[in-house]
Amino acid sequence: MIFNTDEILETIKMIEQENFDIRTITLGINLRDCAHPNIETLNQQVYDKITTTAQDLVAVADKIEARFGAPIVNKRISVTPISIIADACQEKNYTSIAKTMDRAAKEVGVDFIGGFSALVHKGATKGESNLIESIPQALANTDRVCSSVNVASTKAGINMDAVLKMGQTIKKSAQLTADQDGLGAAKLVTFCNVPEDNPFMAGAFHGTGEPEAVINVGISGPGVVKNIVEEIPNADFNTLADKIKRTAFKITRMGELVGETASEMLDIPFGIVDLSLAPTPAIGDSVANILEGMGLEVCGTHGTTAALALLNDAVKKGGSMASSAVGGLSGAFIPVSEDQGMIKATELGALSLEKLEAMTCVCSVGLDMIAIPGNTTAETISAIIADEMAIGMINSKTTAVRAIPAPHKNVGDEVKFGGLLGEAPIMKVSQYKSDKFVHRGGRIPAPIQALTN
Repeated sequence: MIFNTDEILETIKMIEQENFDIRTITLGINLRDCAHPNIETLNQQVYDKITTTAQDLVAVADKIEARFGAPIVNKRISVTPISIIADACQEKNYTSIAKTMDRAAKEVGVDFIGGFSALVHKGATKGESNLIESIPQALANTDRVCSSVNVASTKAGINMDAVLKMGQTIKKSAQLTADQDGLGAAKLVTFCNVPEDNPFMAGAFHGTGEPEAVINVGISGPGVVKNIVEEIPNADFNTLADKIKRTAFKITRMGELVGETASEMLDIPFGIVDLSLAPTPAIGDSVANILEGMGLEVCGTHGTTAALALLNDAVKKGGSMASSAVGGLSGAFIPVSEDQGMIKATELGALSLEKLEAMTCVCSVGLDMIAIPGNTTAETISAIIADEMAIGMINSKTTAVRAIPAPHKNVGDEVKFGGLLGEAPIMKVSQYKSDKFVHRGGRIPAPIQALTN
């Protein structure tokens, strides 16, 4: 990949003035050969495989950061869904495996490790049921482990038994970490149509179609796009979309360069660039601010969904032209606690849970890092999940829910997680119940488009 002088100067400006960074280098590791009926043997094999494969990851990322001057915010690991490798295990509680993952992550120095996961969109195996039961304790007893469960897909429909179980699991995960404002729930995400090469947490895992090990890169750049939008305040939408596409192209090129370099240095195949605009709590690094730069007084007002649709589409088009290896989630993220513009809009009353749900119809991920009252019932959380899963299923796209029922918190309070997880005001949920609906059980059938080849 060859860069000209102008591109290099533009990249320097993006880094120094516009908060551009590589959000993550994520090393995917296959653990299927670690499966064993004895949990002690399994744990040892998991630890050895992770620490051996990832022993140079952080050092290589640091060298790349120094070489190109582009900050690499997180170094992460994703592994084969633990429910798969533990399925034949004689133990029913997998918390010890999560602790092993955590210990291995600390040994090699990565920020997060994902893959305490299960895929249950059509039903649950013994191992998948055991894993879901283990999630609350696993997240309460680890620092760097992240968990995800896929409960729906366009092909299979929505597993409502799993949806109800996830509502209960999220509730318990928050309760077991009450002294941290329910942090356990912030490391747990429920998916529809989950991608198997996602480098972002909390949903990353190493999919069954992936190689023995792989390097995936997640880029960022809301600040870069924000500045471009603000430079052309009176441009029409065609011009605006074109400018965003060109900017996404440049950002993605940098991500691919980092991924290819890491691949070469680690002698591990390069997988994908996830070109998602991932915000941070830093001022100026906000997706909400991009939408406001398009002419909205505040994110959440009428027109927000249309503005987000334009942004998401332009980012995808620009990024796909820059790389033949685009994957993961790829689009615009709208996590409330991680975006200072979203936080402000929520505090002003402009951004509600209902408006966020509408926005998820046209962007990546879904209801992300939503703090809700601690007395929200498991059934209400399940109903929120069901709505979001339906959007993903019908529209053949990835959607997800990462909701935090913050213990002892009510609307008007806030939670503070720190770091990239940020802080968030508690959002109002409906006072009306959905209990009977979510307790029906079974599966909501797949839509007619599931029959399309």
